[in-house]
Amino acid sequence: MRVEVDLTVCTGHGICEAIADDVFEVGDDGMVRIIEPERPESDRERMQQAVTQCPAAALRLVD
Repeated sequence: MRVEVDLTVCTGHGICEAIADDVFEVGDDGMVRIIEPERPESDRERMQQAVTQCPAAALRLVD
């Protein structure tokens, strides 16, 4: 599974970082950076939570 971000719609709220600060990092420019986009299956629930709670709908999971 891979988590991806669409930087054209990311608004830098940081909710994803609050959910998984080991995966997401909001930079000084207000854009999220994915530290390790390839995630183990055991991380699916947490990644799905980040995707669902993103107010800009900038995140998605790809199997």
